[in-house]
Amino acid sequence: QVQLVESGGGLVQAGGSLRLSCAASGRTFSGYIMGWFRQAPGKEREFVAAINWNDGTTYYPDSLKGRFTISRDSAKNTVYLQMNSLKPEDTAAYYCNTNPPTRRYWGRGTQVTVSS
Repeated sequence: QVQLVESGGGLVQAGGSLRLSCAASGRTFSGYIMGWFRQAPGKEREFVAAINWNDGTTYYPDSLKGRFTISRDSAKNTVYLQMNSLKPEDTAAYYCNTNPPTRRYWGRGTQVTVSS
């Protein structure tokens, strides 16, 4: 059974940093693009970042380029999201999944709260 478990969220002041982790079990994601997504209360889930598992090519929406960095550790089967210069509008639950998402892979997510 495939599981994606997100961790690393928390409460941080504006301007601070957090590093999220997504540990995958049950399969490797070689050949896939893995992504981070977020959902704030009352808003639709949105794309945050993605990485090609094989060659490390990364993808970001223009609005987040320069502040967020996605990476992966193939040996640990883990994807990371380094978030810098955090803003209150980054407050959301963060999830990892394939990109495009696979419905059955959604995990519990990890909450990020940025205080002003």
